Amino acid sequence: MTGQELVEFSREAIVTFFKVGMPVMVIGLLVGVIISLFQALTQIQEQTLVYVPKVAAIFGSLLLLLPFMADALASYMTKIATRIAAGG
Repeated sequence: MTGQELVEFSREAIVTFFKVGMPVMVIGLLVGVIISLFQALTQIQEQTLVYVPKVAAIFGSLLLLLPFMADALASYMTKIATRIAAGG
Protein backbone atom coordinates (compact mmCIF):
# COMPACT_ATOMS: atom_id res chain seq x y z
CA MET A 1 0.00 0.00 0.00
CA THR A 2 1.45 3.30 -1.05
CA GLY A 3 1.25 6.50 0.90
CA GLN A 4 -1.30 7.92 -1.53
CA GLU A 5 -3.62 4.93 -1.02
CA LEU A 6 -3.26 5.23 2.75
CA VAL A 7 -4.17 8.92 2.59
CA GLU A 8 -7.17 8.10 0.39
CA PHE A 9 -8.45 5.44 2.83
CA SER A 10 -7.94 7.83 5.74
CA ARG A 11 -9.83 10.57 3.91
CA GLU A 12 -12.70 8.18 3.16
CA ALA A 13 -12.76 7.11 6.83
CA ILE A 14 -13.05 10.72 8.00
CA VAL A 15 -15.76 11.50 5.43
CA THR A 16 -17.69 8.38 6.48
CA PHE A 17 -17.33 9.36 10.14
CA PHE A 18 -18.84 12.77 9.42
CA LYS A 19 -21.60 11.33 7.21
CA VAL A 20 -22.63 9.01 10.03
CA GLY A 21 -22.20 11.30 13.02
CA MET A 22 -22.99 14.80 11.87
CA PRO A 23 -26.75 14.54 11.19
CA VAL A 24 -27.46 13.33 14.72
CA MET A 25 -25.11 15.88 16.27
CA VAL A 26 -26.64 18.74 14.28
CA ILE A 27 -30.15 17.71 15.34
CA GLY A 28 -29.02 17.60 18.98
CA LEU A 29 -27.42 21.02 18.59
CA LEU A 30 -30.51 22.55 17.00
CA VAL A 31 -32.84 21.15 19.65
CA GLY A 32 -30.51 22.41 22.38
CA VAL A 33 -30.41 25.90 20.88
CA ILE A 34 -34.18 26.01 20.45
CA ILE A 35 -34.76 24.90 24.06
CA SER A 36 -32.16 27.38 25.33
CA LEU A 37 -33.84 30.16 23.36
CA PHE A 38 -37.21 29.11 24.80
CA GLN A 39 -35.73 29.18 28.31
CA ALA A 40 -34.22 32.61 27.76
CA LEU A 41 -37.45 34.03 26.36
CA THR A 42 -39.67 32.64 29.10
CA GLN A 43 -37.10 32.97 31.89
CA ILE A 44 -37.58 29.34 32.88
CA GLN A 45 -34.23 28.27 34.29
CA GLU A 46 -34.89 24.58 34.81
CA GLN A 47 -31.71 22.67 33.92
CA THR A 48 -33.44 19.34 33.32
CA LEU A 49 -35.81 20.82 30.71
CA VAL A 50 -33.17 20.39 27.99
CA TYR A 51 -32.61 16.66 28.39
CA VAL A 52 -35.99 15.13 27.57
CA PRO A 53 -36.57 16.93 24.24
CA LYS A 54 -32.94 16.45 23.23
CA VAL A 55 -32.97 12.73 24.02
CA ALA A 56 -36.30 12.31 22.20
CA ALA A 57 -35.05 14.21 19.14
CA ILE A 58 -31.79 12.25 18.99
CA PHE A 59 -33.61 8.94 19.42
CA GLY A 60 -36.09 9.87 16.69
CA SER A 61 -33.33 10.98 14.35
CA LEU A 62 -31.47 7.73 14.95
CA LEU A 63 -34.58 5.77 14.03
CA LEU A 64 -35.01 7.77 10.83
CA LEU A 65 -31.34 7.98 9.84
CA LEU A 66 -30.23 4.48 10.81
CA PRO A 67 -30.64 3.03 7.28
CA PHE A 68 -28.54 5.84 5.82
CA MET A 69 -25.89 5.44 8.52
CA ALA A 70 -25.75 1.67 8.08
CA ASP A 71 -25.46 2.05 4.30
CA ALA A 72 -22.56 4.49 4.63
CA LEU A 73 -20.73 2.20 7.05
CA ALA A 74 -21.43 -0.93 4.96
CA SER A 75 -20.17 0.72 1.80
CA TYR A 76 -16.94 1.79 3.51
CA MET A 77 -16.48 -1.68 5.00
CA THR A 78 -17.06 -3.25 1.57
CA LYS A 79 -14.28 -1.08 0.12
CA ILE A 80 -11.93 -2.11 2.91
CA ALA A 81 -12.86 -5.82 2.64
CA THR A 82 -12.35 -5.72 -1.14
CA ARG A 83 -8.94 -4.18 -0.65
CA ILE A 84 -7.98 -6.80 1.96
CA ALA A 85 -9.23 -9.65 -0.24
CA ALA A 86 -7.20 -8.30 -3.15
CA GLY A 87 -4.07 -8.71 -1.08
CA GLY A 88 -3.28 -5.28 0.19
